[in-house]
Amino acid sequence: MMKQFGYNSLKSRTIDYKNINTTLISYIIKNEPSFSSCISCGSCTATCSAANLTFFNIRRLNIQIRLGEFENIRQEIDKCMLCGKCLLVCPRGINTRNVIMLIKKGLVTFNLVE
Repeated sequence: MMKQFGYNSLKSRTIDYKNINTTLISYIIKNEPSFSSCISCGSCTATCSAANLTFFNIRRLNIQIRLGEFENIRQEIDKCMLCGKCLLVCPRGINTRNVIMLIKKGLVTFNLVE
């Protein structure tokens, strides 16, 4: 029996891990294995030129992809200028520019967005 603490989780805040679409994240990790070592530290977002000008956030994209939430990714990913600053500051050495390109290609290949 589950212990009750006097509150419940909101259904809208519950993540159903069994029904997450892992197609895109699997494709990215297969083609850029370094992406699996991302610790979501935010260095990429902190140095991002596009983030200074728009509401672009690479770390948020990473989380949305891992949760299978593809609704707004196409619009967000097109804000990236592919300048490579994020690649220079990543403490894990992730080729973030390649990850961005793989996201774009994967969205079309697997027909994940309109």
